[in-house]
Amino acid sequence: MKKLLTQLFENYTLNEQEAYQIMLAISESKYSEVELASFLTVFNMRNITLEELTGYRKALLDLSLPIDLPKEALDIVGTGGDGKNTFNISTLSAFVIAGAGEKVIKQGNYGASSVSGSSNMLEQFGYQFSTDKGKLQREYDEIGLTFIHAPLFHPALKKVANLRKHLGVKTFFNLIGPLVNPVQPNYQNLGTFDLKTARLYHYIMQQTNVKYSISTALAGYDEISLTSPTKVYTDHGEYLLNSQDFGLATYSPLQIAGGDSVEDNARIFLNVLNDEATQAQKEVVLANSALGLKTIHPQHDLKACVAIAKESLESKNALKQFKKLMAI
Repeated sequence: MKKLLTQLFENYTLNEQEAYQIMLAISESKYSEVELASFLTVFNMRNITLEELTGYRKALLDLSLPIDLPKEALDIVGTGGDGKNTFNISTLSAFVIAGAGEKVIKQGNYGASSVSGSSNMLEQFGYQFSTDKGKLQREYDEIGLTFIHAPLFHPALKKVANLRKHLGVKTFFNLIGPLVNPVQPNYQNLGTFDLKTARLYHYIMQQTNVKYSISTALAGYDEISLTSPTKVYTDHGEYLLNSQDFGLATYSPLQIAGGDSVEDNARIFLNVLNDEATQAQKEVVLANSALGLKTIHPQHDLKACVAIAKESLESKNALKQFKKLMAI
């Protein structure tokens, strides 16, 4: 690692195979925490390259615990690491989309640089993470939504979990996470914290057969925030979306901020599902849900997708799916 770090400090970039081998070594605990911390820091001081991200992604997918679930589903997930402290918008959107009758296989993790990741939120409500195919298949069949807790399926992610938490800043693992759902569902709605990362994702996803959308709010959010225009890349083009394109209002960052703890965010989570949230909280979830629905059904008008999401929320179908998942 010493030789590699010296090279990286001198602006050396890894080719795809080198990145692949390093990720294998991380999964095999070949580096100390100090070496890993230095290695991760490099990628906060310079941009990750397409070859590096491709190599890391390929290694994580090859190393992942195999799980035989149907691919006819959507994953909706963001990189995190945007420093915006929002509540759990994409996790809520997953339930809204499931409440609209679509299948969702969401991958998530504990928050490393945020108060509450999707795994923190579901754990707060008593959900039991599992690698059991029977349990996950039953959730898929009966609820339309199941959850992949990333550390259980990715050895390398588990190896660096504590380190990432102690560092408390985004690392390149934020970038890799959304790309490595072990099921690799046919539809993926991915969020990134900046345009550079969104373009990298776009290049990678173009090499797959997945139907995808990649969003980044120009205000720096890793999802649609309704505080600014959002750049969207898809398998059939790219475009800029404003709040008006959804038929929704524009809000300030404070209006979609999360709480200071998992418990605070859990209260917001339940308020949204019970249709008792503020208009800003409700509409930002509707916007992200709508893009997820449009990823599955690109022929649908965006405002029509908002209407479908709104029906799921106001009819309490999203809440019903949430309660079923917590009880299973």
